[in-house]
Amino acid sequence: MLNLKFSHNAHIQFRPIRPSDLEVLEKLHADMFPIRYESEFFQNVVNGRDIISWGAVDCNQPNGQDDELIGFVTARIVLAKDSEIEDFLRYDSARSNHTLVYILTLGVAEGYRNLGIASSLIHEVIKYASTIPTCRAVYLHVISYNNPAIYLYKKMSFRCIRRLPAFYFINSQHYDAYLFIYYMSGGRSPCSPIELIALLVTYAKSGFKKAAAKLWRNESR
Repeated sequence: MLNLKFSHNAHIQFRPIRPSDLEVLEKLHADMFPIRYESEFFQNVVNGRDIISWGAVDCNQPNGQDDELIGFVTARIVLAKDSEIEDFLRYDSARSNHTLVYILTLGVAEGYRNLGIASSLIHEVIKYASTIPTCRAVYLHVISYNNPAIYLYKKMSFRCIRRLPAFYFINSQHYDAYLFIYYMSGGRSPCSPIELIALLVTYAKSGFKKAAAKLWRNESR
């Protein structure tokens, strides 16, 4: 486990993850996640093969390792039509080029938590997604017992759309997951029951006004 104790004034900067980060990236994932990732995953991350990433580094580390990762986020661009959340998007389904950004992993070394680093890493993903004209949402899964992560995503305007039973299988045990979506660029969620009722009321009022206007015109003739 990386022994990163926060005992100084951190100066956090963000940059893409690169091949020299491979060993530290693998250690961070092993320390933070109960799921074991294949070597191919890490190779794809550090070499930017089908995966985009950002790393957080502390430029004031007292041990002289100022460019060593203390946080990371990895993500992948997927086609909306091929994703599991297509039904949760309100967009022109006739267009086949709509995309999404799926967050794969996110983590911050223990000694650097509660400093806003995870939020900043997510902001990097959202900022990147906003530069893609076809992107309609950023989404992710989080295991049901990870309350700090759930709180963070809700705080950052992600919407919890669905609970997925037995989504994860870890150490011979199933765990539920939550599906979170951050909508953008017109990829709004389908109407909720409240929105639908409000829409019907608006239409009803509009229809009543038109009928009243027509009746008034007939009576004035």
